[in-house]
Amino acid sequence: MTLSTPRCAVRITIATTLLTVLAMIPAGAAGQSWQRVGTDARSGVSGLAVEGPSADGTGVDALIVHDNRAPGQRRLSRVTHRDRGPDEVAPLTWSGAEPQDLEAIEAIPGMAGEYMALAARGIVYRVRVDGDTAAVVDYTPLPGVAPGDADESLALVSRDGRLAVLWASRGDGPDHPAVLYAAPLTFAPWGQPEFGAVSHRTYRAPYPAGEGTRHITDLSVTDSGRILASSAADAGDDGPFDSAVSDIGRVTVSPAGAVRVTLAKSPTLLGTFRGYKVEAVECVPGTDRALLGTDDENHGGSVRSMPYCGR
Repeated sequence: MTLSTPRCAVRITIATTLLTVLAMIPAGAAGQSWQRVGTDARSGVSGLAVEGPSADGTGVDALIVHDNRAPGQRRLSRVTHRDRGPDEVAPLTWSGAEPQDLEAIEAIPGMAGEYMALAARGIVYRVRVDGDTAAVVDYTPLPGVAPGDADESLALVSRDGRLAVLWASRGDGPDHPAVLYAAPLTFAPWGQPEFGAVSHRTYRAPYPAGEGTRHITDLSVTDSGRILASSAADAGDDGPFDSAVSDIGRVTVSPAGAVRVTLAKSPTLLGTFRGYKVEAVECVPGTDRALLGTDDENHGGSVRSMPYCGR
């Protein structure tokens, strides 16, 4: 990956600080517990993006989106996650066109304070976060969204100055797999996301299985190009819930910007989470840690970290 010297220095500093924070966690304690960040259906975690180390150096700051639909309801919050807890949550003000049903958010590589957020109907919002306000820069539909698609996942990849975007329809049960899409990504001078040629592949999660399975509820890409995906199932707003995170393949971006996704013939199941509905997975840059977030409907939401992003 090629970055300009100032941005490279910033990234190295952030990664070093995060590694220091994570190294402070006693052996055996990391990733062993969920930290509550919401207590009702309006405060679950539908998507998550890492901002950087917390101001006090004891945790990681991240943005979380909520899948609320009514005007004035919270769309975005900031959580300070500490593996030894408790987590701290603060609402952010959403300024601009108000989305319905936000399901994912990703930091835009090389653009400090800028993010892409995805609504379930396939609309992506480019937002700029400054303090406790997120201002909409522009928004546009994803290419090739089919009627009835429920898009819950988003990942951005940067290689050699080229950007790529991955997203997926979640699927539904044994007969309706998820569809994973990939495309080159650029931005128009006025800020609108623009997409290159789109490729797609179907995907079935190894776990959970059966009716109601959502095969992909979120995506993240490791520093080496591995694709992680969460999957989930629930029996209604009060559960029971079940979910998992799997290593499902790899993505590469050529120097010319061509995007190639290779799915594993047999995805590797990294972890299962009975009683929780994982809808967010995000690798912490420069570390082996993944932050996981849940949207447990009437039971709220939780966050934890797991060592899924090495290699």
